[in-house]
Formats: sequence, structure tokens, C-alpha cells
Amino acid sequence: MSLKERLAEESRAALKAGEKVRLSTLRLLAASVKNREVELRHPLDDDEFVEAATREAKRRREAIEAYESAGREDRAAVEREELAVLQTYLPAALTDVEVDALIDEAVAETGAIGPGDVGKVMSAFMAAAKGRADGRAVQARVRSRLGA
Repeated sequence: MSLKERLAEESRAALKAGEKVRLSTLRLLAASVKNREVELRHPLDDDEFVEAATREAKRRREAIEAYESAGREDRAAVEREELAVLQTYLPAALTDVEVDALIDEAVAETGAIGPGDVGKVMSAFMAAAKGRADGRAVQARVRSRLGA
């Protein structure tokens, strides 16, 4: 079953069960997927679907930070619920050991030696990680590794 089919099935189940937050999140994801299909002019495969879901999850993380800094814990809690729903469509995150190994590979691959090479290393890392690691956290690790 493709991720798109799973999304449609889970949307129907959430509608029948009366799960309002889950249903609205799945509908937003479906709209995001549809918009991406219109952009690309073809139906999304599972990898492209995951990219769309990753983008939506990133938006939720940013919203959580914004609401927490504004003292709106009630809204942050709703965003956390939505993020939990979206994470069921994302691949498992890399462990710290796997992240360190990929950073080592990216540094070796790019020949990075100093702070000016952070962008090259991040580019190589993100291509290898395929959205399974938080870019900000990885960038901090890369900067410390390269002495930036």
C-alpha cells in the first residue's frame, strides 16, 4: 500500500472515529501532497510523499517553538499532537551514532578542513540522510567538528 493510499484510509478512519485533530492534520497533509503534485505535474511516489510530510513536520516544529516562546502552551500542545500524527509518515530518525558516522563520511567525501566548508559538509550529509535528521542540530555538530 502506498503512503497516499494509507493517508486516504487513515483519513476515513479518523473521520469515523471523530478524531478532530488527527483528521484536520491528515487533511492538511493531503492538501500539501496535492499541491506538490500540481507543482511537479505528476502523482507523488513514496519518496516525494515523505518530502512533503517532512516539510509539514518542520512547519509544526517551528510553530511549536514560536508558541512556546510566546507563552501559548495551549497552541503548542495542539501543534505537538499534529506533529505526532505527521511523524507516523516519516522514516525513523537517525541515532546520534549514525549522525556522527554520516558527518564523518561527509567530511571525508568533501575534504572539509575548516569553518568555510560547513555548507559542503551539510549538503553531502543531507543528501545521505534524506530528511531523517534535524538540519539545525546536525549543523551545530558539523560546526563544532570543523571548529566554526
